[in-house]
Amino acid sequence: MFDLRGRVALVTGAGRHVGLAIAEALARQGAAVAINDVVADRAHAAAEGLARTGAQALAVPADMTDLGAVEEAVAAVGSQLGPVDILVSNAGNAGAAPALPTPFLDMAPGDWHRYIDINFYAVLNGIHAVLPGMCRRNHGRIITISSDAGRAGVGMGMSVYSGGKAAAMGFQRSLACEVGPQQVTVNTIALGLVPGDWDAGSPDKIPLGRFGTPDDVGPAAVFFASDEAGWVTGQVLSVNGGYFRNL
Repeated sequence: MFDLRGRVALVTGAGRHVGLAIAEALARQGAAVAINDVVADRAHAAAEGLARTGAQALAVPADMTDLGAVEEAVAAVGSQLGPVDILVSNAGNAGAAPALPTPFLDMAPGDWHRYIDINFYAVLNGIHAVLPGMCRRNHGRIITISSDAGRAGVGMGMSVYSGGKAAAMGFQRSLACEVGPQQVTVNTIALGLVPGDWDAGSPDKIPLGRFGTPDDVGPAAVFFASDEAGWVTGQVLSVNGGYFRNL
């Protein structure tokens, strides 16, 4: 089951953390994986690490908020690995700069775009670049890594980020209806707290008693990417340790 041999996956924001774990999980199932990251050194290091395990991997550094750069990256994947069968839109947070939790009333309007561009427009850019080929081939898997912050109210000073995530989820529900006849599935993984280089506080309200790890996310992406999930589309799967507040 979940055999991805012969498939080509593009994972955005995959130079580290959750994106890298997803790329590794897809590669373990046999997919050739293109590693995107806005930081070129991270993309190359991650691809080299995958290659050392025997996987077929390619670095395609690009800023996913730049449609032209995204189209060039997808063309590079097509010429070196083959057409993209699986797109995992993982790039998010606040883009290249770190997120700065700030109440909306204290946020400068000029900072709004940082969160909307990477969490919504970058998703549109990636899908726009790969979707025509998927529809022509009558096969494709589009998976976006979102956040439960886009489904529930969170008092963490991340309201604009939450709006970007919610926009992407709403878009994909309708997109799934549009491209279903071409056998392209469109699904979302909404993450709970998976700490990186920030203080997440205490996991005491999470039923499973711990924060998530990047390795918790990869298997969900593998499922949505697989032939076994061929009749699953337009769905949002929360990977969050059972934390259901306001969902």
